[in-house]
Amino acid sequence: MTIQDTLAIFERGADEILPLEELKKKLQKNKPLRIKVGFDPTAPDLHLGHTVVINKMKQLQDLGHEIIFLIGDFTGMIGDPSGKNVTRKPLTKDEVLENSKSYQEQVFKILDKDKTRIVFNSEWMGKMSSSEMVSLASKQTVARMLERDDFSKRYKSEQAISIHEFLYPLVQGYDSLALQADMELGGTDQKFNLLMGRDLQKQAGKEPQVILTMPLLEGLDGVQKMSKSLDNYIGIDETPDDMFGKLMSISDELMWRYLELLSFESLETIESWKKEVEDGENPRNIKFRLAEEIITRFHSNELAKQAQQNFIDRFAKNQTPDKMDEFTFQNGTKIANLLKDSNLVSSTSEAFRMIKQGAAKMDGEKITNKDLEPTAGTSVYQVGKRKFARVTIS
Repeated sequence: MTIQDTLAIFERGADEILPLEELKKKLQKNKPLRIKVGFDPTAPDLHLGHTVVINKMKQLQDLGHEIIFLIGDFTGMIGDPSGKNVTRKPLTKDEVLENSKSYQEQVFKILDKDKTRIVFNSEWMGKMSSSEMVSLASKQTVARMLERDDFSKRYKSEQAISIHEFLYPLVQGYDSLALQADMELGGTDQKFNLLMGRDLQKQAGKEPQVILTMPLLEGLDGVQKMSKSLDNYIGIDETPDDMFGKLMSISDELMWRYLELLSFESLETIESWKKEVEDGENPRNIKFRLAEEIITRFHSNELAKQAQQNFIDRFAKNQTPDKMDEFTFQNGTKIANLLKDSNLVSSTSEAFRMIKQGAAKMDGEKITNKDLEPTAGTSVYQVGKRKFARVTIS
C-alpha cells in the first residue's frame, strides 16, 4: 500500500489531521505508529456516535498500527469539562471501574481485543507526587487555558470554573507523554486537549504526536449531535428491531454521512451506491445495507436479516406487530395521559407535540383532538413508526 493509499484511510471522515506533513513523515519511516485514544467511562452505555472514533481506531488497527485504548480512570474522577457550561460532576472510583468494564465489553465488538493495548492512566497519575503535579501545572498558563472555547465562554459569562478543571487537559496531555504516543484520536470537541499532548511532548524534548479529530455524528434528527439526552440516538446494545427501525428513519441525505462514518465498506463501494441511487435505485435499499452491516457488527447477521424482514412486514406492508405491550385504563383517561402511561411518549407535552405533528394514531387513524377521552373498548395506539401499545378502556 502506498503512502497516499494509507493517508486516504487516515483521512476518511476525519475533520482535521494536524499537522498533516508530520503524519506523512511518520508514515515514511515504515514503522507502526503508537496511536492513543482515551475514554473517560462517564456512562456505561455507548451509542453509534461514540463509535465514530472507535471505527477509525479499527481502520488504523487493520493497517498494522498499535492501538492504545486508554481508560481514563484518573481523569474520570476529575470530570471532563469539554463542551460543558458547568463544572462536571466527578465520578467515584467504583463508578469509573464499573463503567470501564462495560466500555471494554462494548468496544471489543469493533476492535480486535488481541491487538489492542489497554491501559489505565491511574498507572502513572496515581503515582505522581504533589510536587510533580505542581510541576505539571506550571507547564501552562491561565491565559492559555482560557483560550479553550468552553472555559472562555464560562469566564465571560461569570460562570464558575473550578481549579481542578484546568488539570484535565494537562493530565490528558501528560498521558501522551507517558505513552510516547505518535498520534492521538478524538472528537472535534477534544481538539484543545489533544493539542496539549503535543505541547507537553515538545517541552519534554520528544517528538510531538499528530492529532486526528473526528466529527460529532448527527443524531436521527440530522441536526443535533447524537445524544441520549436529546433522544436522537441509536444505542449499540439496543434490540436489532429497534436499531433497524431507527436507521431506516434517517433522511436519505444523512444516510451518506452515516455510511462514511459508520460503515467499513470502501469509499469506492459507497460511491457506486450513490451512482445507483442517481440512476433510480431506491435509497431505502441502501439503508437496508447500512442497517444490516451495523446490526451484524453488534448482534449477528441472522438477527440483522430477521430485523429487516420484521421491518418489511410491519411497515412496508403496513402491518401492526402481533406482539405489543398491553395496558388497561379507566374511562375518562385523557389521550395525552394514555400515550404517556402506555410508554409511547415520555411526557404529556411530548404527547401534545406528537398529536400536533400527526404522529399519534389510534387504530391506524391520526389523532387530531388533543383533549380526546377514548371511550370503552380496546384499540391499538401508535406513536411514530415503531411504538405500539394495545390499550383497553374499561
